[in-house]
Amino acid sequence: MTATATTTTSAASALELAREVIAIEAQAVAQLAERIDANFLRAVNLLLACRGRVVVGGVGKSGHIGRKVAATLASTGTPSLFVHAAEAAHGDLGMVTRQDVFIAMSYSGETAELLTIVPLIKREGTPLVAMTGNAQSSLARHADVHLDVHVDKEACPLNLAPTSSTTAMLALGDALAIACLDARGFGPEDFARSHPGGALGRRLLLRVADVMRTGERVPAVPATASVMQAVHEISEKQMSMTAVLASDGTLAGIFTDGDLRRLLEQAGDIRGLPLGNVFNRAPLTIGPDALAAEAAQLLDARHRNQLLVVDARRRLVGALHVQDLMAAKVI
Repeated sequence: MTATATTTTSAASALELAREVIAIEAQAVAQLAERIDANFLRAVNLLLACRGRVVVGGVGKSGHIGRKVAATLASTGTPSLFVHAAEAAHGDLGMVTRQDVFIAMSYSGETAELLTIVPLIKREGTPLVAMTGNAQSSLARHADVHLDVHVDKEACPLNLAPTSSTTAMLALGDALAIACLDARGFGPEDFARSHPGGALGRRLLLRVADVMRTGERVPAVPATASVMQAVHEISEKQMSMTAVLASDGTLAGIFTDGDLRRLLEQAGDIRGLPLGNVFNRAPLTIGPDALAAEAAQLLDARHRNQLLVVDARRRLVGALHVQDLMAAKVI
């Protein structure tokens, strides 16, 4: 057989195996859904009643899944942390209190490191939720609530490497987190507070005042100015527009590059023209306390690139360009 033929055969085998792995793991999760029962509800109620933190513990691959489950719980309204069972046996168990709930993750249910600390957890009076694939295991029998993550087989061809079992654990951990999220009425703004550095956090937490231009960076001229003075202000501040202010300091309107082009087409020589006759008296405005995401939506809906920011007395306090929103990663 040639090298090309061997490569082709290997590629076909890899694709077939990949599809089989995904199918086996998908089946394991589907079967898990059929076993969601009163035990799941008891576990959710324990988590909701927890006055401390949900402590997730495990070792090996189950430990890796436990870290992710703890992170998901914490980011969706259920204060949580992960503790490695081996480290817990050497001092870290001191972070677990009777106000907490302990979730022990072990597919076999016989992980020595977890079984070493279970008596101490029980003695403290900390509720214990066990997530295992064996309802008759030592861990399951000691638990206040047992969640069954049994799978028919691992996706590994040797039926050895934790694959389907860890996928089932992860899915059930996510189910616990989302059930608690829903019960707490945890919404998008709550999620954003847990993710201030993410895109959603920026969209839901940033205000116009956080991203707008202020002070000398805001182009503005009086309504008594000439068109040429307005053009100079537009060029200097580089926002493709300038605000126009009334004599009392309130916003009177706006004059943009587009207004200038249309004026040149109509009037030709603009050097002697007063601005008061040609500026737009219905500018697009927004308040400084509005969400930056609202400003983005307004600009998009009106097909504009700039917004003037005014206070309750219609005094100019800032200006916002679509590039400012892009720089803040709001859009």
